[in-house]
Amino acid sequence: MDPMPDDSTGARPAPGKANLLGMPRAALREFVLGLGEKPFRADQLMRWIHQRGVDDFAQMTDMGKALRARLAECAEIRPPEVVSWHDAADGCRKWVIRVSGGSCVETVYIPEKHRGTLCVSSQVGCTLDCSFCSTGKQGFQRDLDAAEIIGQVWLAARSLGSFADGATRHITNVVMMGMGEPLLNFDNVVAATDIMLDDFAYGLSKRRVTLSTAGVVPMLKRLGEVSQVSLALSLHAPNDALRDELVPLNRRYPIREVLQACREYWAAQSDSHRVTTVEYTLIDGINDRPEQARELARLLADFPCKINLIPFNPFPGSEYRRPPEAAVRRFQEILAQAGYTATVRTTRGDAIDAACGQLVGQVADRTRRNQRYRQAAPVIASSLHPLEPGR
Repeated sequence: MDPMPDDSTGARPAPGKANLLGMPRAALREFVLGLGEKPFRADQLMRWIHQRGVDDFAQMTDMGKALRARLAECAEIRPPEVVSWHDAADGCRKWVIRVSGGSCVETVYIPEKHRGTLCVSSQVGCTLDCSFCSTGKQGFQRDLDAAEIIGQVWLAARSLGSFADGATRHITNVVMMGMGEPLLNFDNVVAATDIMLDDFAYGLSKRRVTLSTAGVVPMLKRLGEVSQVSLALSLHAPNDALRDELVPLNRRYPIREVLQACREYWAAQSDSHRVTTVEYTLIDGINDRPEQARELARLLADFPCKINLIPFNPFPGSEYRRPPEAAVRRFQEILAQAGYTATVRTTRGDAIDAACGQLVGQVADRTRRNQRYRQAAPVIASSLHPLEPGR
């Protein structure tokens, strides 16, 4: 674990000042127009903030001193606060980030040979309480605002040296797969992903920004009207009976409705060649049997997709187990024989509790779910607790 860097910016807002960090270009143009400035000033601000990592208006030298002084009076560029970061031997880095109100979320960077993926959180905790996910057991406090979401990208880019070395793009992919259900924080997530895609900001391809959802059907339908990000569906079961237990949201939006909403999302896109990534966490003895692989193949027979198999990552208090390697490979082979592209996600970052399903953070839980979870499993009360700042 490394300490908080000396130049880390706190999360406290300045009274009466607009935080420009979370404004997409359209909103930023409205802001500068309100100051009596030309729209191109918004383009300049986007570049300074998101391509050069500048948070001091005085350093924005292609704007006049009077404008810089006025911006300093009415606006700020305020990311959340890095409490600590943790580096794993496999190159992964996890940041513990304190947001307004004092709770913490976690953000993970996963380097690979030809890309670097940043896993970003959208909520403080999660409302969904999927049975195999550590985040859901921590309860829920609130949605992150757009500045707190894109601020994770900004802080990671600074930590990795991307702003200092403009020629190196360390973050090539962003996945909204961290803490929270992105579609339950719709407006803020859309605003943040718009900034990720903007050529005046991070300039990521729509194929390289992925939103993962458990299937909030009404919001999926809205998403197709305003966004072109890639889509991942957290499925995890081949039938409604099992998915009801693993993903309680399924009781409201069953599998067939969710699959249809995904089809409608892609029908609204201009690019007809992209498909949904189906995420399927394999849990020993629960959903990893050969007959369940064949059932999954039948379920998805008319659904254009690729399948990402994720061996379960244990966390304190869970009764689930990681399946044997042979079971994982057998499941993958059955899907491949049925004609699917099925990959097995390599577990990364588990040594620092940064693997899929392990993110915890520090949640001021207003749902009391964490308390109920501890009472139901008292044996883990000493090991499953919110992460303390600097821990």
